[in-house]
Amino acid sequence: MKPRAIILSGYGLNCEDETAFAFERAGAKADIVHINDLKNLNKYQILCVPGGFSFGDDMGSGKAYANKLKNKLGNELEKFLMRDTLMIGICNGFQILTQTGILPGALVWNDSGRYQSQWVEVDAVGKSPWLNNISRLPMPIAHGEGKYIIDPKRLTVPAFRYVENPNGSTDDIAGILGYNGRVLGMMPHPERAQFGWQKGGLGLQIFKNAVRYFESR
Repeated sequence: MKPRAIILSGYGLNCEDETAFAFERAGAKADIVHINDLKNLNKYQILCVPGGFSFGDDMGSGKAYANKLKNKLGNELEKFLMRDTLMIGICNGFQILTQTGILPGALVWNDSGRYQSQWVEVDAVGKSPWLNNISRLPMPIAHGEGKYIIDPKRLTVPAFRYVENPNGSTDDIAGILGYNGRVLGMMPHPERAQFGWQKGGLGLQIFKNAVRYFESR
């Protein structure tokens, strides 16, 4: 049976279609669900918060959407994570996962002080179901607040490090892990690197890994 993935949408998230398409290509059944239509997560094994500019980043990237997500689901998020599930936040989704407290640290303004859209390369440095058979990936970034800052009070487990740091992130961190590797937050966009003409399409491996995690169960 195909694992079911829920991809959140609404209020400025704008990468849900291509992200759902990547999950479908990888072999999952993907549903795009507006946050206002969320009731519970019982039928899903994978939760994705995709990229975008939720609420226009007016109160800081991801903050307003994170508050709405917590108010909408309450302890459903923790119940989801207590099961053998996977979660990913991409770009604005990563910012949202840090704002909810699911992942540690914060994303702040790039050292350049401006929005940056470019291709980067990252090395996989963590141990996670999301990262199997991945070493180095070319993927695009598209963010203004992509500089990762470590929370000294919480353990930070890097998932990816930039080969050349584009934004000043601490320790070149491009993504981090939580919940023993089952939760991945990352600033680069793997859904924009899923086709061969997109520098090899190696980003699709992240979505394939999520599907294979449940196929092996």
